[in-house]
Amino acid sequence: MRTITPDPLLPVSGGMGMPSPAKSKQGELTARALVFRAGSETIAVVGVDLLGFPSVLGDRARALVPRLAPESILIGSTHTHSAPDCYAYPDGKGGHTGSLEYMQFVSEQVAAAINEALDRMRPAELRVASGEAKGKIAYNYYAPDLYDRRAGVLQVRGLDGKPIGTLVNFAIHPEVLGSDLGILSPDLVGPLYDFIEKAAGGIALFMNGAQGGMITADNRNLEHPPRDALRAYWTDSRTWAECERIGGLLAAEALRIVDSAVWQKSPKVHNDSMEVRFPVESEAMWQVVEGSPLKYPHRTDRTIGTRVNLVDLGNAQILTIPGEALPNIGFYLKRKMRGEHNFLFGLTNDAFGYILTKVDFNSFPAYRYISRVSLGEMTGEIYIQHATELINRNTKQTGFLLDACAVNCRSARSAESSWVSFLLLQHGGAGASAYPRRSCRALREVLVRTRVGRRRAGFPVARDYRGSGIRH
Repeated sequence: MRTITPDPLLPVSGGMGMPSPAKSKQGELTARALVFRAGSETIAVVGVDLLGFPSVLGDRARALVPRLAPESILIGSTHTHSAPDCYAYPDGKGGHTGSLEYMQFVSEQVAAAINEALDRMRPAELRVASGEAKGKIAYNYYAPDLYDRRAGVLQVRGLDGKPIGTLVNFAIHPEVLGSDLGILSPDLVGPLYDFIEKAAGGIALFMNGAQGGMITADNRNLEHPPRDALRAYWTDSRTWAECERIGGLLAAEALRIVDSAVWQKSPKVHNDSMEVRFPVESEAMWQVVEGSPLKYPHRTDRTIGTRVNLVDLGNAQILTIPGEALPNIGFYLKRKMRGEHNFLFGLTNDAFGYILTKVDFNSFPAYRYISRVSLGEMTGEIYIQHATELINRNTKQTGFLLDACAVNCRSARSAESSWVSFLLLQHGGAGASAYPRRSCRALREVLVRTRVGRRRAGFPVARDYRGSGIRH
């Protein structure tokens, strides 16, 4: 872990536009890393307390970690709205909004955090869980109930039982304080770190999710009358105490969710990725690409590229999102993913603004801003296409393991073994590492989860495996 709080303080940014002068700080900004290795595969996961960390800076950090392939390093931002700008937005006057020296400093500290984690690696075990994070944590500002309440939690400890780290994956804008108060801060993520490290030990990481449009911290003062009853808008509590309440509650829920998960002694690690190119239709975004002193790589056809990763880590599957995807995209992708527990790492490997489907793009007044700071109408469609392609090609690569699970449940009638195998492949998440190959209980659990898949495939819902004790 490395502290990246600037000294002296720098202005803080909540998005495109001029940052606000920082008058004080609350908490420290950090870069935090966990490294996972199994066999010949190694991946590093890094979280930085910034609004965004574009790939042009991420590649600087990757170049300082020669022990890992660049595609094996996943760098995500927590998206605090109370940190210095790392985009270097053109200011329209020939200058820009950031400090290039600070951006270089952060890149070096990210690399230092990864190298430190590599140096300190030791044999470990993993446990993973996901579930609803209960309580007043987040909501959708545009449509209060339209957000993913699930938190994904990944916890690591040494074989001696000593804690190494806890990673929390949850979709939320850490903007309790925001940028206009002039307080430099990790926002609610800072208290989340503190709570987890005190309660569970080790290092805490936070990776955001599909929090675009507009999943934000629920700091509404609901005990007071709304400021706009017709649109259900309340005044907000914008204090450090509210950051502590929300961050502490999310941390407590994360530890509750993972508490009963089973430790995995030999979790697999598999990393796949692909380069994805996006057209830049937004004039505002193109001005950033062309006018920023960071010199964002681009082509003359007005396209830019980024890397999307799909990682299998134990019984978790992790998909990266290079920006702020709307929650409906997140729901869809989690449904298509093949892990027992599916994680979406938003604002990871890049920070391209909002990612909308074409039916959402510029669809109603509240979406005007997020459409303006999106690359364009087709960004969501292109991302979904490539993400599902990445998921499907990895499902094919591991399909033989799923077949083996079906074949080894010998008590299933041979006449039905082919459709049992088909259902396992359709489910995808029940790989040989997640379930014992000879476990008929595992087969039952898969069949329960694929009831809809059985109907769609034309199979009867009711089946009786008298020889195996599996009954529906």
